[in-house]
Amino acid sequence: MSATPPMCQRIAPDVKLGKNVRIYDFTNLYGCEIGDDVKIGTFVEIQKGAKIGNRCKVSSHTFICEGVVLEDDVFIGHNVTFINDRYPRATNGTGKLQDESDWTCVGTLVKRGASIGSGAVLLCGITVGENALVGAGSIVTKDVPSDAVVAGNPARPVKIRPPTGEAQSPQMTSLPR
Repeated sequence: MSATPPMCQRIAPDVKLGKNVRIYDFTNLYGCEIGDDVKIGTFVEIQKGAKIGNRCKVSSHTFICEGVVLEDDVFIGHNVTFINDRYPRATNGTGKLQDESDWTCVGTLVKRGASIGSGAVLLCGITVGENALVGAGSIVTKDVPSDAVVAGNPARPVKIRPPTGEAQSPQMTSLPR
């Protein structure tokens, strides 16, 4: 946790926090697992059942819902939204407000070393591959391959990055459009 006293944080007692976690003000965490050396920015909500790996950075104004798993070394930009319901509705067939028995949580997996750009929206049921990069403002509707750069609405592959550990140069392999 941060060295300064929190101004306004809601961290439920059922949250599993790793070592050296930095959480900034105006956050809401409940029923989730946070790994070691994680930074969570201001105005972030992380719901029950979400898992954040080690050395992740979650930037401000981000929503991580139930069913989302971030593996180690993942970067989440500002104002990223994850979706966990394929058919969201306010009410069930009888006209009553839905509860957990009325819908199915569909998870999303973001693999090690992936980066999600600011303002991206990730629909449920997808996997973002290792070291992939999702461009800012993208709407991700399908799986993203490892080492791919995707962008747009819907997000489409535009480049392949060199695997981690190889020299990173401005020259990436462009894909045909």
